[in-house]
Order: sequence, then C-alpha cells, then structure tokens
Amino acid sequence: MSTPLIELHDVTRRYENGPPALREVSLTVREGEAVAVIGPSGSGKSTLLNLVAGLDRPDAGTVTVAGTRVDGLGEAGAARYRRAKVGMVFQFFNLLDDLTVLENVVLPARLAGTGRAQARRRAGELLEYLGIARHAGAHPGRLSGGERQRVAVARALMNRPPLLLADEPTGALDSASGADVADLLTELNADGQTVVLVTHDLELARRCTSRTVRLVDGQVALDEVVSR
Repeated sequence: MSTPLIELHDVTRRYENGPPALREVSLTVREGEAVAVIGPSGSGKSTLLNLVAGLDRPDAGTVTVAGTRVDGLGEAGAARYRRAKVGMVFQFFNLLDDLTVLENVVLPARLAGTGRAQARRRAGELLEYLGIARHAGAHPGRLSGGERQRVAVARALMNRPPLLLADEPTGALDSASGADVADLLTELNADGQTVVLVTHDLELARRCTSRTVRLVDGQVALDEVVSR
C-alpha cells in the first residue's frame, strides 16, 4: 500500500461565533490517489482545501502533508511549503495577463530560486507535455479557457509538487473545455500525480477520480472508492 501523503487528524476550524466549518475531521490521502471532495455550499470543502494548502490553520487537530506539519507553520514557512509541495489550480486560472504563457509557468520556479535556464527548460517540457508549447510566447488573454487552464496546470506542476489541488477547475469553462481538463487530470493521475479535486460537479468527480469524500456540515458523511 502506498504512503500517506495527506493526514488530517481530528481537525476542527471555526470562524467567529458560528458553527464549525470543519468538525473533528480525520482523513488520509495516499500517494497516487485521485480524490474528489464534494458537498453543498457551506459544507467545509474550501476550508479543507485551505488547511491542506497552508492558507489557513485549524483551531484543533493536526494537518500533515508530505511529512510536513502544516498546521504549525508560520507565514514564511507556509509559503515555502506551498512552493515545494503543493500545486494549485483555480476556477479562474489566476494567470498574470501581462506575462507570456512561458513567463507565467516559469514564475514559481524563479520564486523558489531555480536558475533561469533550468526553469525555462522545465517550463518548455511541461508546455510540450500539456500540448500548449505553441502558445509559449502568447499572453493568456489570447487563449481559450481550456488552454488557459492547461497553462495554470503547467504552472502548478512547475516545482514538481507531490500534491496537486484543483479547486473547481472546470467551473469557468464550457462543456468541451471542461471535458478536456477532466481528461488532463485523469492523465496526470495515471502518470502518478496525487490529485485532490474540490468540486460541486459530480460528473467531473466521477470522470477523473477514484475516491469520493462527501462533506456535510463540516463532517465527513461519505468516503468511498468508486470506479471510473
């Protein structure tokens, strides 16, 4: 059995005086898994993603990712953790429109201290692998939504993170582009990339993951392995 990559133990997160966004959640994701986190609005999906990404801290419990106790990191440590161990893909791409595709993809490596030539080689390999090398010199605004999401995936994978977090990655795409991104996530997972997908889209979850975790009112209501 593969090694645990994400381990949450009795995690609770409460905001102000309301009910907990997460309540004593324990969850393990192993290397190489593709897991969909689903649930209605307000169920705790975004909170879970933010805790795993080191963008938020739990009020109780522990969050460990790739051997790092994420819940104990300060701001600088959390930034280093994200650069090294987590790639993130968002609904609205979060690309920098004044940079070219290549420059967007290179950016995480440069921030991590990678040399320019090495970073550009790695970016070129990713753009080729993802089928968008021809757009390296273009600006994101000239690309389709599906192409921009592929650029975002390339950027997320730039520093070879063990974990890819995808937050509603097809939410801003038409159905054809969304299917293309779903196929891409499936291909990445087949190549060994661990993927955690947060989505409202049950068809997307079914199509590109093999395990579904359903959150309801901040608790795990269902955790099942499913067939694609």
